Amino acid sequence: MDELELLKKDWNKDKSDYKNYSDTDIYPMLHKKSSSIVKTLFYISIAEFAFWILVNILPYLLSEKYRERLETSYENPLFVGLSILSLVVIVLFIYLLFKSYKAISITDSAKKLMESILRTRKVIKYYVIFNLVMIFISIPLSLYFEFNENIEFHDQVEAMNSTQTIVLYAVTVLVTGVFLLVFWLFYKLLYGILLKRLNKNYDELKKLEV
Repeated sequence: MDELELLKKDWNKDKSDYKNYSDTDIYPMLHKKSSSIVKTLFYISIAEFAFWILVNILPYLLSEKYRERLETSYENPLFVGLSILSLVVIVLFIYLLFKSYKAISITDSAKKLMESILRTRKVIKYYVIFNLVMIFISIPLSLYFEFNENIEFHDQVEAMNSTQTIVLYAVTVLVTGVFLLVFWLFYKLLYGILLKRLNKNYDELKKLEV
């Protein structure tokens, strides 16, 4: 149990001491915890960035067939555009989290700390939404690229009857839905726990502002 939880017990014992605690003890603890949480989020974002780089680089280095297909894909401007957009968004996300951490670290105002927490929550929210949208777009696009660039797959699809085509569309929708669910749960677990703690700090700060 940390110092903040111990002080909460003291508040329940003697409500008249709440203001004294909030001015002298509670804010520094909330400040320290919030800074630590955002710092952890920043480190997680760097680890995630490194993970996706490895996921893309290792198959390129280890598989000649993958390398050939990737080089062919890069001839498509839409694929290149989406790849650059994803990279820019991840780098921007890391920068904004680092900026939030620095802002929280140097702030000496409960109001500013609350504003920094709100900004951090929004940054993570938009980042997760962006990733889910990219997944939603990328799977059908990958199938489209495969159809246009893989002659064997193109011929197989062209030879399908209406029932088989419907099955192909249904499988695409199902796979997209499964990937969306898995990644949503992944981000919910990865960032959700820390965001809950950050939200809790925000609620405590609101009490101090009253």
